[in-house]
Amino acid sequence: MERPPGRMVRVAGVTLHVLSEGAGPVCVLSGGLGMGWFDWDPVVPLLSEHRTVVRFDRPGLGFSAPSPEPPSAAGEADRIAGVLDALGLPGPATMVGHSLAAFHAEAFARLHPERTDGVVLVDGSVEENPSPGPASDLRTAAARARGRAVTAAGLPRALGPTLRRLTVRATSLRRTDPAPDELLRRCYGSGRVARAILLENARYLDVAAELAVLREDYPLPPVPVAVLAASHGNGSWFERRWLERQRRLAERLDARFETVAPAGHLLMLDRPQAVADAVLAVSPAREADSPRATG
Repeated sequence: MERPPGRMVRVAGVTLHVLSEGAGPVCVLSGGLGMGWFDWDPVVPLLSEHRTVVRFDRPGLGFSAPSPEPPSAAGEADRIAGVLDALGLPGPATMVGHSLAAFHAEAFARLHPERTDGVVLVDGSVEENPSPGPASDLRTAAARARGRAVTAAGLPRALGPTLRRLTVRATSLRRTDPAPDELLRRCYGSGRVARAILLENARYLDVAAELAVLREDYPLPPVPVAVLAASHGNGSWFERRWLERQRRLAERLDARFETVAPAGHLLMLDRPQAVADAVLAVSPAREADSPRATG
């Protein structure tokens, strides 16, 4: 397979795979647990004529190198700021976070308010009263040990791409994964990616609890916020409960709430136009004042 598009940049000592496309005001697209830059492919063409679209792989995911530090809300917010700095994009940007990355997008807005001009949470993770899991250091070490064990056993190469395809089928309305087979083999057949997924999953509650603390200490800037919630439209108890939790999140953030149906959790694959419309609605039209993407 050819070299992946984009470029590699160093942020806080970690080499990250980054893409910057289009022109105009900046928006940053960040995917959920274990996702790669290519999962936003259906959305990018809908935005790049109007916005500078930045995507990057978090440490260990996609083509990015792993980080010695475990994930944290503040750490991921600062990583986004570092990516923008490396691209020469110091001005404000719209943060778009899907699933787990909704924590990161909100944390960025709270910790870097002067660099935020909008927030879009795409079927974002919600934890109303989170508390850090017990023995976080021990759980982190255990997740790293499991990652080394599954890599040594060859499980990522044997099962990783298949598990990725099954996950897409279970969490979207698509019957097939749109990503090329060779790309999935290079990413999800890698022990590096498997280790990153296990680590992000192990630290999930810690990141949620950290964000809860940030909400108390750092107000959101006065910028537009949108919460998109996926709905299959089946009216099940689980779906009603999920939509209610998303509505409460929108109320807490004083955000516009929108139910997108029919759609699965992977909204960027099922309803890319709805995601693009939300981004364009919350981010300003300042194309004449904004730099053109170069990476």
